[in-house]
Amino acid sequence: MKRLVWVAIAWTTLASSAQASSLNYCDGGTEPSAAMQDRLLQVASIVKAELDQSGQSLALVSRSGLALQRLGQRYSHAGVSLKASPNTPWSVRQLYFACDEKRPRIFDQGMSGFVLGVNDANEGYISIVLLPPESAAPLERAALDDRQSLQLLGASYSANAYAFSQRYQNCNQWLAEMLANAWGGLAPQDDQRNAAQQWLADQNYQPTVFHIDWQPLMWLAARLRWLHSDDHPMRDLDAAQFRVSMPQSIEAFARQRYPDATRIEVCYTATQVVLHRGWDSITAGCMPGADDTVIRLVGNQVTEPTLFDR
Repeated sequence: MKRLVWVAIAWTTLASSAQASSLNYCDGGTEPSAAMQDRLLQVASIVKAELDQSGQSLALVSRSGLALQRLGQRYSHAGVSLKASPNTPWSVRQLYFACDEKRPRIFDQGMSGFVLGVNDANEGYISIVLLPPESAAPLERAALDDRQSLQLLGASYSANAYAFSQRYQNCNQWLAEMLANAWGGLAPQDDQRNAAQQWLADQNYQPTVFHIDWQPLMWLAARLRWLHSDDHPMRDLDAAQFRVSMPQSIEAFARQRYPDATRIEVCYTATQVVLHRGWDSITAGCMPGADDTVIRLVGNQVTEPTLFDR
């Protein structure tokens, strides 16, 4: 029963990842406390400083989601951060679900709002992937092109959308298809999403596999809000698994295709922010390693960064 409850919570979290900070976003949710907002705004400032110092004009960014680590996923939601965004510098272009309209939309969100979406007072994570120029330039052009962004927008949202179906789309799937459009140099066509998914399959893009472990949980997932199973192949349903585009699979694909891509992971607790450079992950609990940078949070102030000394 405990497993059942945690899977239900995790799936609900995944369903809310394209909306905002709260699990009950479309039902109003709860406003984060002033102290929590202050902490996350400090984290956003650190993330933007890292992006500015990178010398790049674009980054793939992901944020963590409550409870998804129970399903082996630290990150739930990804987008592309653009220095030249028409909104504000380093805004994140992403798919989100518009509750009032009951449909997915493309949204340019400032980095502060993106980080606030983590909505965890105790521990949260942001991942930044910096791409080499030959991959960043075409992606920047494609992402800043409103026509291309909207051409890849699906009509129906599903948090666990099958990565190679056009019936539904989740937030990370839109980003994966944007990468295909940019890196595959795909010409405009009537069925742009199909072409993008075919290119991803041809390039050996591997979606994240969620192993549900128990068939009755597949039945439960199909009855949770924003989740569907009718787009998944029968062989996956029989195997009690979903193959879904997630930040993990998108980052792995970017690294596979462009080995010179680099990664920065940022995490926070109530007392500190940790910056980790490299493709391995920060230890759970936001525990810094020997070469990580630690920025102490003292009240509402940020101290000077220092290298962690074991």
